Amino acid sequence: MIVEQPPASVPDFAALRSCWHPVAYADALTDVPLRVRLLGEDLVLWRDSAGVAHALRDLCIHRGTALSLGRVIGDRIMCPYHGWQYRGDGICTHIPQLEDPGKVPPKARVDAFTALERYGHIWVALDAPRYELPDMPEFSDPDWVVVKAGPYAWNSDASRQVENFTDFGHFPWVHPGLLGDPERPVVPDYSVTIDGHVLRYDIVRPEAPSNDDFPVFANETKQAPERRSRYQLHLPYTILLRLGWGGQKGMVYFFASQPVDEDHCVGYVTIARNYDREQPDSVLQNFEDTIFEQDRLVVESQRPERVPFDLAAEMHLKFDAVAINYRKAMREQGLAKRP
Repeated sequence: MIVEQPPASVPDFAALRSCWHPVAYADALTDVPLRVRLLGEDLVLWRDSAGVAHALRDLCIHRGTALSLGRVIGDRIMCPYHGWQYRGDGICTHIPQLEDPGKVPPKARVDAFTALERYGHIWVALDAPRYELPDMPEFSDPDWVVVKAGPYAWNSDASRQVENFTDFGHFPWVHPGLLGDPERPVVPDYSVTIDGHVLRYDIVRPEAPSNDDFPVFANETKQAPERRSRYQLHLPYTILLRLGWGGQKGMVYFFASQPVDEDHCVGYVTIARNYDREQPDSVLQNFEDTIFEQDRLVVESQRPERVPFDLAAEMHLKFDAVAINYRKAMREQGLAKRP
């Protein structure tokens, strides 16, 4: 007798509206409106005369034209079709076709969303954000050099991208010679603690010997190096990773995934380090491009495309502690539900 199982829990897009999500690197938003997609909704990003970023629904209330095709006029964005102008709060303040352009109907407005510029990203929350962004003092410390890589657009759920980033078991096989060593595949013991919406875990794990093509880590030896990795996984899709090798040299990885829609995401990587300050940014960027392309091919093959948050839906072993606790925390925080 075949017992039909209920569908596994999946990300809850209604709940995810109240979380911060990256939607662009800050330098990608200039004086020209930028169209982005978040949780299945099209948004327009734009900067006012003071350079402050705003996010509106990318849809003029008049005839449904994309505001992202328009232009910025002072502190307002203008629709390209009939010239209607909207403030950062979504209220239309100018309709040129009216005899008195100032007499704008109160219902002439579009949805406005909370936007924040921090850590070199533009963040948007579609509802009032329930969590704070993590604190990263290294990014404003003059002794640390900051490099950004990507963004990396994948045909996958954002949770798949996040779980892949923090999956220790795949490093020797997907990234041999770069992040892992096939001769040392055992994942050391580690534990995960859940503090509300933040998962914390440390691990001292084997990594590949220093690579002459990508000299990005502070390994002091060419053979069998180890490094201490201190992770914070901030639900739903943000990871803060601090790397150390036992000395003063350190590296900070900041990764966040944008849930474009159910089956598409964009990953943003920003890295800070206090060594190799004169090394060209392209060395780290080429390394990340290589790593993320290796990962993309594997993750886009995973089925189902969206992470099933019910633990019985996939097989888990002890070294999968991050995925186990991530899926548990997403359910407990109300960010995953049964479809």
